[in-house]
Amino acid sequence: MTQELHLEGNSLPLQGIRVLELGSFIAAPFAGRLFGDFGAEVIKIEKPGGGDELRDWRKTRGATSMLFRTIARNKKSVALDLRSEAGREAAKKIAAQCDVVIENFRPGTLEKWGLGPEVLQELNPDLVMVRISGYGQTGPYKNRAGFGSSAESFGGLRYVTGEPDRPAGRAAASMGDTVAGLYGVIGALMLMLQKARGLDTGSSKIVDVALYEGVFSLLESLVPDYDAYGMVRKRTGGALPGVVPTGSYLCRDNLEVVIGGNSNSVFVRLMRAIGRDDLAEDETLLTTEARGAREEELNGAISAWTGSMPLTEVLDKLDDAGVPAGPVYDAPSIAVDKHYLARDMIQTHEVVVDDGPELIRFPGVIPKMPGHQGQVNWVGPELGQHTNEVLQELAGMDTDEIAALGLQEVR
Repeated sequence: MTQELHLEGNSLPLQGIRVLELGSFIAAPFAGRLFGDFGAEVIKIEKPGGGDELRDWRKTRGATSMLFRTIARNKKSVALDLRSEAGREAAKKIAAQCDVVIENFRPGTLEKWGLGPEVLQELNPDLVMVRISGYGQTGPYKNRAGFGSSAESFGGLRYVTGEPDRPAGRAAASMGDTVAGLYGVIGALMLMLQKARGLDTGSSKIVDVALYEGVFSLLESLVPDYDAYGMVRKRTGGALPGVVPTGSYLCRDNLEVVIGGNSNSVFVRLMRAIGRDDLAEDETLLTTEARGAREEELNGAISAWTGSMPLTEVLDKLDDAGVPAGPVYDAPSIAVDKHYLARDMIQTHEVVVDDGPELIRFPGVIPKMPGHQGQVNWVGPELGQHTNEVLQELAGMDTDEIAALGLQEVR
């Protein structure tokens, strides 16, 4: 590990680890965020003048989006032009002091800049490199451009998402990117754990994550079902084929509840809760196939029941019956929910949006590890906010050398 450990109070599991983030947008930065949440020092390299393009995403006012603030939390921002020789040399010096480098450029880009694994790992033999790309570092498609959207399509997720009579839909979040980031962190930690246990890590310390493979890994038995049963899954809206009853149901106050009653024991409890003892006692319904064949009947019975009372009453009765259910929440509902607040999943931070500081609510940290809980020390930094600090401390550059780079320190 790159830094001495001085652990007091809450012992952060990744304290003492230093990560260099060379990526942009979501995939590699999401991985960097996870490292930073649990104590790693994460140094984010951004291009001078504009920084990560994510700074401009999904905002209606101010200079920096809340999406960037969320994903770049706990990171140090260093403005460096990796297309310049001086910028690349500074990046090499920083990488030599790091445990992990994370990047999500198209394969070959780092090599073109002289920052590939052969160069960086010669400077730092213990360096773990996480490489996230659309199609991976090998294979016939490796040089294709890849974003999360194309990965979700190529990985099979978009084909099965949405209503059956409409074009392929998407989740309202960057699933392909975030899942790839998760796998990147897992891979890096596995290699670091292997070394810490004194086991031979071999000559390669590279984690190769393809966006589409992360997506494909989430689709359970999609291909095995095709081989075994000739089943090609189609778009089915809010329902899952053969998983009955489950889905979204409208309540009397026009709010929605999602109910999962698809296991045998839960199905019986659900039917009793909605006053349909006849269905609860029907032993022919104690198989997934039988319930699937009567999906319309079962969903009709549930809908009639939920439609007779407001959402809060529906949730109370289902909770009493031990039936998994949840409200279909929007952002305002989440922001004030007592359970979110009790588990510190809504945290307030002061952020300059336009001209002055405002109190903004941000998501908390997961997973929960009592005594080792991750934390948000600051939300996404200003562009180049830590340039001088990092270049002086890690790259050994003095103020004149930094000034010669011609960098704009803060946006």
